[in-house]
Amino acid sequence: MSETAPVTLRPRRIRLVCWASAATLLVVFSLVATSLTGPTGNGYGTFQRGDQLAMIGLGVLGALGLLLLTRPRVEADALGVRVRNVFGSYALPWEVVRGVRFDRGAPWASLELHDDDLVPMVALQAADKELAVEGVRALRRLHRAHLAALAGGAAGR
Repeated sequence: MSETAPVTLRPRRIRLVCWASAATLLVVFSLVATSLTGPTGNGYGTFQRGDQLAMIGLGVLGALGLLLLTRPRVEADALGVRVRNVFGSYALPWEVVRGVRFDRGAPWASLELHDDDLVPMVALQAADKELAVEGVRALRRLHRAHLAALAGGAAGR
């Protein structure tokens, strides 16, 4: 693999869990919706078709909420890194990145910036084990290649 080859990283385990959970949630809410028939208890009301559709709608909203957790992604190339988390995204040139961190016990990797900020990369989760480690190594290779190019350009002047 080239040191400057573009890299795209996504979490694996959380995506599988979220898709399975979303499907299960949708099935459960649909089954509950089909059981909403007849009187509402000791009162005078009865369940209507709208109640069933509302229950299915709640299942769809819940499933979509779970699928938000599959959104994280990291894309990097020779110019910089783009991080998309569950909420929010960042596009950073390599010049502002000091290093790529994956601390022991941390749930995900992060980018350490020169202004001492940390940008979390939720796409590189500890739960993915070796896949996350390989992703961090690929990002570090790209960062080193950029630093080497800067040093080579400065030495050529």
